[in-house]
Amino acid sequence: MGFLIKGVFALLCVGVLGGAVMLLWNWVVPPMFPGAVEIGFWRALGLLVLCRILFGGFRGRHGGWHEKKRRMRARWEAMTPQERERFQSRWRMFGCPNRERD
Repeated sequence: MGFLIKGVFALLCVGVLGGAVMLLWNWVVPPMFPGAVEIGFWRALGLLVLCRILFGGFRGRHGGWHEKKRRMRARWEAMTPQERERFQSRWRMFGCPNRERD
């Protein structure tokens, strides 16, 4: 039953996001650019998908950059001083500056 509720919620969210993109596009773009036309709901959904592909938004439960940063910090703190030095020397080979860690 929970799967069905999540599916309905996901469809509702897609509909609301598509409508919001359509309304924002039609409110902002045509007045700013005289050659631009208003778009419908399906084109707004297509634009939303295109933005997802190009910019990688809507990360959901994956955590995004903050989760990766937390995992990298935990790995760094778990390293021995020798492992840290070896990591930094390899990092410097690629032209990255030597930054001091706290």
